[in-house]
Amino acid sequence: MNLYKKLTTFAAAGGVSAAMLAGTLIPVQASAGGVLKSAVNDWTGGAVMCEIVHQILENEMDYKIKRIVMPSGPGRDEAIRSGDLDYGCELWPSYSNTIQKYVTEYGGDGSMLKFSDAGVIGVSSYYVPRYMVEGEGAQAPDLKSWENMNQYAELFKTLETGDKGRLLGCPVAAWLCEDAKRMELLDLNYEPVELGSEAAHWAEMQAAYKRKEPFIAYAWEPHWIHAALDLVKVELPPHSDDKWPATGWAEDVTFNYGNPDFAEEHPKVVELIKNFRLTNDMQAPLILAVDVDGKEMDEVVEEWLASNEATWKAWLPE
Repeated sequence: MNLYKKLTTFAAAGGVSAAMLAGTLIPVQASAGGVLKSAVNDWTGGAVMCEIVHQILENEMDYKIKRIVMPSGPGRDEAIRSGDLDYGCELWPSYSNTIQKYVTEYGGDGSMLKFSDAGVIGVSSYYVPRYMVEGEGAQAPDLKSWENMNQYAELFKTLETGDKGRLLGCPVAAWLCEDAKRMELLDLNYEPVELGSEAAHWAEMQAAYKRKEPFIAYAWEPHWIHAALDLVKVELPPHSDDKWPATGWAEDVTFNYGNPDFAEEHPKVVELIKNFRLTNDMQAPLILAVDVDGKEMDEVVEEWLASNEATWKAWLPE
């Protein structure tokens, strides 16, 4: 059973009414707890977060859930604020231009509530395989931060990059990672290489990892690549808008959120959502199972719940 075959994805321009129309296509029967309308993110990590909450609500608290897949952005936030949707999971602050208007913690009017941090923290950096920096035969044991990168640049040299180390930078220029400018400003002897697509980027990393070759590459968390490969982050200078790109990326502390009236009417649901936490390391294998292994999301979550009862039962409201 495929969760996404049961949901209707729609463009942000479609608006809230399109979202609610899509929701009516999902059969939802009456229940003792009631029927809740949830925004479901249009990326795997965010969707799997909410599916965990959904299944606990349906199986343990006798609610029924209308799952509405929505792109992140103003349409989703307005639907929550207006009460067309009740709650959502894993909102990334840097990708929302409305939380400053709606969420108190960001200077807003309180018409959308931040329930709690989701546990997932968005991180971007450069990474190397652990076999390079730890254990017997480690080739670069001091490669902990950007300050040590030049010390090991020779390990990463290729015919393609000449006298410079090869850095697998962001795969697409439109992402505006500014890898080349960062190397220049930090005086790092590396040549960033763009592979043109995410698929090529991850495939290159996996192939080098399988051969136990040295590589240093851009990646972000949470992502399935961290479940597939054992990677270690190379620390960059702390993020600064003023000094960018001579710094690392800002972290995104994601949070779960909802409508104030819904929160007042369903305090036990809000208590569950506030207690709910999933870290990057916990989420990555679930993304891997869906995106790489091709498993159905609802089945992956069912398996996770069956194997982690002690974890999620501690989230249940008293």
